[in-house]
Amino acid sequence: MQTHLILLAAGQGTRMKSDRPKVLHEIAGLPMFAHALASADALGAGRRVLVVGHGGDEVARTANAIDPGITVVRQDEQLGTGHAVLQAKDALAGASGEALVLYSDTPFIRPETLVRMSEARQGGADVVVLGFEATDPARYGRLIMDGEALDRIAEWKEATSEERAVRLCNSGVILADTGTLMA
Repeated sequence: MQTHLILLAAGQGTRMKSDRPKVLHEIAGLPMFAHALASADALGAGRRVLVVGHGGDEVARTANAIDPGITVVRQDEQLGTGHAVLQAKDALAGASGEALVLYSDTPFIRPETLVRMSEARQGGADVVVLGFEATDPARYGRLIMDGEALDRIAEWKEATSEERAVRLCNSGVILADTGTLMA
């Protein structure tokens, strides 16, 4: 089964205190996003879509130099993560298999982690959401579970006090059937 990549790089990166797009800051001699791109290689070579926003032309030039086959799409309006993912819809038209949503500012995500997500999908999961437990989960969305199954994601703003007490947080990294994700 082919796995397609939707790499999100549209954020402004205001916490970086830099005019340079966050994903172009270098780690170990490569732009931050290049490390996430390399980790995604563990799942195969489907279509690769980079969603850009702030500094998009510069990010696109750098991405095309690293991976000439990558498709770059723009998210001109910042309307959230779901909206950013949907910007890849035309680039993935007619694609079968699964799609991985990955953030360009996650340079330390391990290929093994992505492979385990794929194994969970192959084991029958419709959608796999990568979660993490945090001692201080701050304002992360919470993964509300029903046994081993994800019931819903409770965003901080809408979460009840009981949901806010949950320590299992949403990383935003998702692996799902491409058609389901783009529906």
